[in-house]
Amino acid sequence: MVFQERTYSVLVVSASDKFNSSIMALLPVTDYWPVNIAKSISEAKRKLLDTPVDILLINAPLTDDFGMRLAIDVCNTSDAGVLLLVKNDLYNDIYAKVVEYGVMTLPKPTSSQMVAQCLRSLCATRERLRKVEERQATVEEKIEEIRLINRAKWHLIECLSMTETEAHRYIEKQAMDLRISKREVAENIIKTYQ
Repeated sequence: MVFQERTYSVLVVSASDKFNSSIMALLPVTDYWPVNIAKSISEAKRKLLDTPVDILLINAPLTDDFGMRLAIDVCNTSDAGVLLLVKNDLYNDIYAKVVEYGVMTLPKPTSSQMVAQCLRSLCATRERLRKVEERQATVEEKIEEIRLINRAKWHLIECLSMTETEAHRYIEKQAMDLRISKREVAENIIKTYQ
């Protein structure tokens, strides 16, 4: 991969030492760091509780569970990209069950190039989700600011008998005159009239 500022944290869930060593060759520290390995579903769940990851790679089946439920749960509860590798004869059935949750599936055996391409796709998807998270946070902040300003307006309406338009103008004028945000003006009004 080309030089990039961001690295992607990875959790590999696999009981096969051979698979783990071959997959580590596809995860250079310049692009993927930290990379952790869990040998069972229960160990993977413990690690995921401690540290969220960007990419979850599951080599199914595992000793304590197949791995499909973990893949679905991680997709439902986080923004991590999930790659599930399953035996070729199970691929179509498993794919049909997990695709609606956003789990990427590959049949085994597969080439290193195919796994590397899937990892790059998961990185691209992760970046897209990261941008969506940022936009969502911005929207939520704006909604919270609007609620705060509306609460301040109601205090002005109730305590100073202003109309809603007058209260709105008052908050805007205070923000301009004091060179502070409307949010700060609203917080000050709420503190004063509570």
